[in-house]
Amino acid sequence: MYEDLDKLVPMKKRLRIYTGSSNPKLAADIAKTLGVEVEGLVLEQFANGEIYARFDESVRGCDVFFVQSIVGQNVNDLLMETLIVADAATRASARSITAVLPHYAYARQDRKAAPREPITARLVANLLETAGVDRVITLDLHQGQIEGFFDIPVNHLTALPLFGEYYRSRGFDWDSTVVVSPDVGRAKACKKLSDDLGCSLAIAHKGRPRHNAAEVMGIIGDIKDKTCIINDDMIDTAGTLCAAIKELKNLGAGDIYVCATHGIFSGPAIDRLNDAPIVECVVTDAVPHADGELGPKIKTISVANEISECIYHVFTDTSVSGMVGGRFNL
Repeated sequence: MYEDLDKLVPMKKRLRIYTGSSNPKLAADIAKTLGVEVEGLVLEQFANGEIYARFDESVRGCDVFFVQSIVGQNVNDLLMETLIVADAATRASARSITAVLPHYAYARQDRKAAPREPITARLVANLLETAGVDRVITLDLHQGQIEGFFDIPVNHLTALPLFGEYYRSRGFDWDSTVVVSPDVGRAKACKKLSDDLGCSLAIAHKGRPRHNAAEVMGIIGDIKDKTCIINDDMIDTAGTLCAAIKELKNLGAGDIYVCATHGIFSGPAIDRLNDAPIVECVVTDAVPHADGELGPKIKTISVANEISECIYHVFTDTSVSGMVGGRFNL
């Protein structure tokens, strides 16, 4: 697909890929696919923790793509880093600035679930636009409604086709396999995955007794003696997920597989998953982890090619929707 890049003289001059401090490996993989280098951006911190950014090459008239997974213990620093880089690119006369955010910060705060709460996902959208971002490329938002918080274009990608491809390579018996949604809100996405795999769907019903906690109340659908694939957009502490796994086992489920786009893995999450009665858990490299950190049951697949393809289409002003045939658009 990218074999004609050498013929596109403006590509070499105008396309610029830069990385924040959160996920440089993913940015390097994206740039390698596109045939460009990741260099030319200096990121530092002052002694008091303030962030400094400067482009040490001209970006005048360039299409700047800044790759940053805003996630982790330093999530607020990474968000501020993104805003500062966008402001620097704007003041350096970049032609356009695209924030490539494989993980979008504060996505779970997308509505007022209780009185006097903020809608922080909207606040982040406002901050990005104010900083000068012209477009956002992101992956599996917690809720699709977040796209509507922006007044600029948003390319909302999904890892569902990657998971579908991965599980098809495993040679499952799809008549005895079921995709399990961890809650009602994820059911639509899980239905797309089950349709792609040609298997049935089940839905876990859960309640939230307190903030950042959930209890599984029951399972809608037939999972007895079936291979179960639980799919979610993110795994944070894995408490809710492990409760669902336990409930599935109590109801007679067979082998259990887990997949999620964003493996945040806060606190005891990694230990919980490796101790859980599952065959494996598959996440993407949208959230970075050190080699050997995840343990024997957790595997990683890359989203670099998908994001590279989206950047290519955006840069060349061609359709992004054709990337996944439309059937996985969220």
